[in-house]
Amino acid sequence: MISREPIELRRIGPDDFEQWLPLWQGYQSFYQVVIPELATRTTWLRILDPRETVFGALAWDSGEAVGLAHWVYHRNTWSIEDDCYLNDLFVTPAHRRKAFGQRLIEFALHSALEDKCGQLYWLTHETNASAIRLYQRMADRTGFVDFRIRL
Repeated sequence: MISREPIELRRIGPDDFEQWLPLWQGYQSFYQVVIPELATRTTWLRILDPRETVFGALAWDSGEAVGLAHWVYHRNTWSIEDDCYLNDLFVTPAHRRKAFGQRLIEFALHSALEDKCGQLYWLTHETNASAIRLYQRMADRTGFVDFRIRL
């Protein structure tokens, strides 16, 4: 059923933890990872700390939080402007393909534009075909391949 109430997107606030946490856990389940509780609590505190460059937003449908986005500003060596990295994006399965993901990306983009970042970029897993279809409509695919050494 499609909600007749308007979709609300807003920055995460201090009273949103109980709505944010199930989405954060859903994101972890989707990617089959377990993020330690201390990292989860630290992420939450960073999102709320105005001295940090970690931000978050929730998408709401009829008073229920149904999606989240987290983004981080950081320096780079190719420009004088900060980059904006869309670190996490998740929408509940029941709300996918209803523009929530796109709207959350646009929310982060608006934040990056307001703060004069040089670019917004993100990664996704190569098997996330539905997300890739959305991303290809919104952004350029750079062709870079991700490599990591976990420390």
